[in-house]
Amino acid sequence: MWIPARYSCLRSTAFPLSPPLISRSPTIAISRSKMSASSDQSQALVETLTLSGGESFRVVASPGLPLSDFRNAVDSALFKQCLKNMQSGMGILADKGMCLREVQIQGVDMFGRRVGFLKFKADVTERDTGTKVPGIVFARGPAVAVLILLQSEGEEFVVLTEQVRVPVGRIILELLAGMLDDERNGVVGTAVREVEEETGIQLNLADMVNLTDFLDPSTGRKVFPSPGGCDEEISLFLYRGHVEKQLIKALHGKEMGLREHGELIKVHVIPYNKLWRMTADAKALTTIALYEMAKREQLLLSLTNSLHQST
Repeated sequence: MWIPARYSCLRSTAFPLSPPLISRSPTIAISRSKMSASSDQSQALVETLTLSGGESFRVVASPGLPLSDFRNAVDSALFKQCLKNMQSGMGILADKGMCLREVQIQGVDMFGRRVGFLKFKADVTERDTGTKVPGIVFARGPAVAVLILLQSEGEEFVVLTEQVRVPVGRIILELLAGMLDDERNGVVGTAVREVEEETGIQLNLADMVNLTDFLDPSTGRKVFPSPGGCDEEISLFLYRGHVEKQLIKALHGKEMGLREHGELIKVHVIPYNKLWRMTADAKALTTIALYEMAKREQLLLSLTNSLHQST
């Protein structure tokens, strides 16, 4: 469902001095051999893949996993990205000190026709000693989050969303965020789209400042909120604008979100200086740190943007 925008912004309010918005990683080649399985699926589904360095590993299905789920998992962008990360310049397989012997596909959640979530266990060992490293993975892919700061009559406010989060059993006050599920829009386009869907605010693509681009290249210029078990990598963006007080009042308490996707979202607008005490959202707390350090090192230019209600 398309949600019409209630608000639109004019010109950019903050730009980084040097780093690009999006960095690209090299393509990793993976070849595969024919999959074997019995017709009644009573035996394990097995497929052999070959990494770019020439080493092969097995991909097997957990008992009871449907053939369709297994095929979807192996062919999914999520699984391919995980393998790509392992083989990249900073990846755990890059220096040949570790090896990947087997991957067991344990579960798949489909979002329509694409794999949304993927659970698997990777058998990764240290080559010299044979020591295994923890390899249980919940793959959900990249995401974006946006810190929207609105300046009005000498005060600075932040736009947040209140959402029901079943995994933690709580309602959480958090930054506007979403999964990167459309490569055509890219990271910045996804951030702009999520803001519109969750608040009704339209932001111009060029107005977004990627705060994670200020990180050292060795980090991949992403934030990993739970690297011990999840592959999720987040790009954190900033938008700042001047608004009238009436817009602050109109936004606060607004109910938004894509209902058919189970999004029950309420918009909150609170003073920025209270944000660090009022949220348990790791994305928000990390973005505060990046924003404050960028200001301290004078990496952000002065802001002149305005945000207003569209007709």
